[in-house]
Amino acid sequence: MDNTSSYSSNGVLRYDSGVIHDAVIGPLNPNTLYYYRCGNESSKEFNFKTPPHTFPIKFAVVGDLGQTKYTNSTLDHIAKSNYDILILPGDLSYADMYQKKWDTFGRFVEPLASKRPWMVTQGNHEKERIKGVHRSRFTAYNARWVMPYEESGSTSNLYYSFEVAGVHVIMLGSYADFEPNSDQYRWLLADLKKVDRRRTPWLIGVVHAPWYNTNEAHQREYEGEGMKKAMEDVFFKARVDVVFAGHVHSYERFVRTYKNEANECGPAYIVTGAGGNREGLARRFILPRAKVSAFREPRFGHGQFSILNASHAVWTWHRNEENVAIASDKVLLRSLSSVPACYKS
Repeated sequence: MDNTSSYSSNGVLRYDSGVIHDAVIGPLNPNTLYYYRCGNESSKEFNFKTPPHTFPIKFAVVGDLGQTKYTNSTLDHIAKSNYDILILPGDLSYADMYQKKWDTFGRFVEPLASKRPWMVTQGNHEKERIKGVHRSRFTAYNARWVMPYEESGSTSNLYYSFEVAGVHVIMLGSYADFEPNSDQYRWLLADLKKVDRRRTPWLIGVVHAPWYNTNEAHQREYEGEGMKKAMEDVFFKARVDVVFAGHVHSYERFVRTYKNEANECGPAYIVTGAGGNREGLARRFILPRAKVSAFREPRFGHGQFSILNASHAVWTWHRNEENVAIASDKVLLRSLSSVPACYKS
């Protein structure tokens, strides 16, 4: 199925997009390499590898990419990681109303995004709102990065879920309404009711604005604090295993946490907003370090979440170091669905 669309922007510069094609192909076989062309037989040939049907599976996780030399280094390291799916917790192109930067971003990430599934959610740099000039929000993002929201029962491209190889992933919208009376909140409750931990023993959450953050940057912001207040209990009761975030341009990993205290049945919160954005790194952390903060460093890089089986996974943070990725933080995580004290089927 091939849908076509276009959009116009009256923002910083007048912009009329070309025709945008959104194609749904499938069903496809798992763990299979497909070759395809976008256009006619003379068009460039691409290849795409589908994720495995079951464990093991590897996720590359990186937020706040942008289009800099640091981004290029991050993408080079990710390309060498033999990942199955990339998760991007918001802030993609850093176009900020300059629509042609969406075009350059597409070309920039094409070598990777054409070969593996890229699952994204929106960040603050995807907002497009200039008072009295351009009143739409997420115009370019929604046109260019269509996610499978309808398949998960969502009415918005800003939040959705998907399942792959024994993993249920919830992609939330930090910049969509999330209060208890909102559509997103109601959708989340309905989506969690569908989760069967016998079929998908791993449960992952993804947001842009972190719920836990000990960097001086982005403290006390409503999108993080407000969503945490509205949804932390929901995630805790559902026994979400890990929550990935971006927004803060640094790396930080928390122990399993609930209500600002270590809790063996809470999610492990991980901030990965150091993909390579043009705004630079957030270098200042709050001292003394909070007990729930296990590791933090202000370096560009990416994370790898390698789920080995139904009960165990390895999280590794790889910071960029010249031509190599240095694994500076590594931890073994156990799915809460396999912890009797936390989860009862």
